[in-house]
Amino acid sequence: MGLLRPRRGVVGMAARTAVVAGTATAVSGRVQRRQEEKYASQDQAAYEQQMAAQQQAAAPPPQQAAPAGSGDDMVAQLEQLSQLHNSGVLDDEQFEAAKAKLLG
Repeated sequence: MGLLRPRRGVVGMAARTAVVAGTATAVSGRVQRRQEEKYASQDQAAYEQQMAAQQQAAAPPPQQAAPAGSGDDMVAQLEQLSQLHNSGVLDDEQFEAAKAKLLG
């Protein structure tokens, strides 16, 4: 019977070592996953900022108002003012002021 005890001790020690090693591996894996998630979210945020900057750079510049007296554009603007006036968005006074401003 004396031989069985040392074996149990060795098996017990091996079992404890396996538990400790398994726990360390699990904790290490959890820390690694958390770090990967953190870096992935940082990478995603940087990517989104970069894409927004590229879209902003690729966007066409805002249209500038045409100089007074540019034929077709002025006619289109006068027609738009007339439509706004006819639909009741602009009253007579506002329409006349906008038309005077457009005609210079």
